[in-house]
Amino acid sequence: MKVGLFGANGRMGRVLIEAVQQHQDTELSVATVRDDSNWVGMNVGELAGIGTLPVTCQAFSQLDASQADVMIDFTLPAALDSNLSWCVNNKVPMVIGTTGLSKAQLNALEQAKAHIPIVFAANYSVGINLMLALVRQAAKALGDTADIEITEAHHRFKKDAPSGTAMAIGEAIADELDRDLSQCAVYGREGEEPERDQQTIGFATVRGGDIVGEHTALFADIGERLEITHKASSRLTFAQGAVKAAVWLHHQTPGLYGMSDVIGLD
Repeated sequence: MKVGLFGANGRMGRVLIEAVQQHQDTELSVATVRDDSNWVGMNVGELAGIGTLPVTCQAFSQLDASQADVMIDFTLPAALDSNLSWCVNNKVPMVIGTTGLSKAQLNALEQAKAHIPIVFAANYSVGINLMLALVRQAAKALGDTADIEITEAHHRFKKDAPSGTAMAIGEAIADELDRDLSQCAVYGREGEEPERDQQTIGFATVRGGDIVGEHTALFADIGERLEITHKASSRLTFAQGAVKAAVWLHHQTPGLYGMSDVIGLD
């Protein structure tokens, strides 16, 4: 199966090059960068640090629909609109791992799903998606009495906060408890405040060094607490999950899917 990458020169793009090459059912067929990028023409294997491959970085404007069966996008929100439009116009399935999307962009995904199959997930780790199922169970059992806090830590370069994964954890918990996360989320505490409202869901963010990704959902009651934690030690984990999603997506009908569909948790 021919897999193409948007934003091959990005932090995740380089790891995705390696992940596509590792998978026995995929080959990297095209890797795009911005038209004005200095990376145009560079060998993608050398870019990823895995030797020489028969593909070079290509300007986005030169992308042709015959080059890929599925495109993977782990770029930035600013690039998503053009990437999504290209996939819709050319009827190419799309795996999206970009986080920090606006409401307008989320609406665009809803419209695009009528034309192409899309997998959109805040995190492509199998472990994280299992965690999303586990926090739902914990919320169902403990959510009426426990205080719920979500903490996350990432590298210093991450731009969005809280992370898309932390928000997905919060959404899963809120949905299980029939709460509106936009109304019950608390993103920071400082100074003197009233006693904690048990109906709220708190978020705490850490940014530093080269932390790949750590997420914890805390359910704290009087006398006991439950912590569900996932720690990623390599970005290759996320990249391998995205390639797994691309292989699965190749055979799907138009629609908007999640990683839970890919690994069969629903």
